Amino acid sequence: MTEVVAPSKHSTDGFGVSSRILAALPEMSVAMAKIGALLLENPAAPLELSITELAQRAGTSPATVTRFCRLIGYAGYPPLRVGAAADLGRSSAETWQSDIGRAFDPADTAVDVLNALVSSHTSALQTTAARLDHNAAEQAARAIAASAHVDIYGIGGSAVLANELQARLYRIGLNAHVWSEVHEGLTSAAIQGPGTVAIGISNTGRTGETLEMLALARSTGALAVAITGNPDSPLASVADHHLTAFAVDAYLQPDDLSAKHAQLLAIDLLYLLVAQQDFARTTAMLAASAAAVAPHRRSLRGGTRSRERGNPVA
Repeated sequence: MTEVVAPSKHSTDGFGVSSRILAALPEMSVAMAKIGALLLENPAAPLELSITELAQRAGTSPATVTRFCRLIGYAGYPPLRVGAAADLGRSSAETWQSDIGRAFDPADTAVDVLNALVSSHTSALQTTAARLDHNAAEQAARAIAASAHVDIYGIGGSAVLANELQARLYRIGLNAHVWSEVHEGLTSAAIQGPGTVAIGISNTGRTGETLEMLALARSTGALAVAITGNPDSPLASVADHHLTAFAVDAYLQPDDLSAKHAQLLAIDLLYLLVAQQDFARTTAMLAASAAAVAPHRRSLRGGTRSRERGNPVA
């Protein structure tokens, strides 16, 4: 009797093998996770090994390899090999791969590049939504809403996201501060204490300055929250709560904007959960800030009159 296999929810066209493995890891058995770890470490393994050899290398069975293939969206081992070949064959220029990414080729059309970008950003957002720990986000939000002081640490590109989170929290009445310079950040971290929250943002989770600031804040009694793309990173290991903002590593390097979008999704969720905690305070603060800036926003009718008078409209 032929076995009927339900379509995998990870069978999205356009995703590479590594992206599919990372998205499906939480659902994998121990045996399947071993296969996944092997393929993440050696993406060329399907091209070099038969299904039996791959199973032996992972310490499992060919039947488990087949189930693994179906879980990540391939009908079997041959389609997985095709996917691995496509991933590895996108570009042969090592410098191009490390600086721009394996998904792009110098000869690609604008449509090809756009489609690859959409795939990258969609994958980052979908995988972040699937892997982000909702309970951790809710606990962090409750602590932030009740905090006497919130420190947010981010270096380089992550400083942009740190500033965005700080601005949102400050607007709803929270005493939030952002630090992108390690000396100033350490100074603030040293005077944190119980009843405060420290948030470290780093895509890799290995940024030394961010790690140092978050670790110091936690040692003083602050609740530590990490937002990274790697739950096994050093930054995640020093945090009380970790939010995974996943990014596909095969695309723009080293400052992938899909990583920023994944981080922004995690930050947006955290902000909205905080805003829910004290509805009266949130609405009052938002109304007050909106009223304060309203005079600086010209209406369409007012702008039309300005143009008729020959005056420029900002």
